[in-house]
Amino acid sequence: MITKGTQTVKQERRAMTLAAIILLQALCGLFFIGDVAYDLHEGDHLDDLHTLLETGAAVALMIGAIFLMHELRELLNRMAAMDLSIRAARGDMANLIESFFDKWKLTPSEHDVALLILKGISNEDIARIRGTAPSTVRAQCTKIYAKAEVDGRSQLISIFMEELLDTDKANALTDGA
Repeated sequence: MITKGTQTVKQERRAMTLAAIILLQALCGLFFIGDVAYDLHEGDHLDDLHTLLETGAAVALMIGAIFLMHELRELLNRMAAMDLSIRAARGDMANLIESFFDKWKLTPSEHDVALLILKGISNEDIARIRGTAPSTVRAQCTKIYAKAEVDGRSQLISIFMEELLDTDKANALTDGA
């Protein structure tokens, strides 16, 4: 089962609230238009201040509602495009990590440890998670660093951060989405 993140739920609530406000504004505009039409039918003229103000309010409310509907649609389209870009970037990053691990020929155990390192988990916690001795994890880390040709945890992480922050690749992701 896929659950929505709290940010997505908040955005959906904001969009629904804005849609409700737009609907209310449009209904108010329609009320004023109906009232002006009734007043004109009853013999009032547009030169009457009351009728003139109601006409202006009706026109302003309807123009505002139309503008806000357009803006809401644009906002929802931008949100959908950003969500697609984020999901593509996540998937691309997972593929990138796997390609580096394949290139370095990590064993299944080293693969698991390397993923935990990238998640920022300490060697002691990795040992506890994997049910191994901390010395085993340290030995696996040493092998991972050697295969990746880095000096330690921070350099290993920086390989992936550089790829993530590479503007050419990031632009290609968002242009393709």
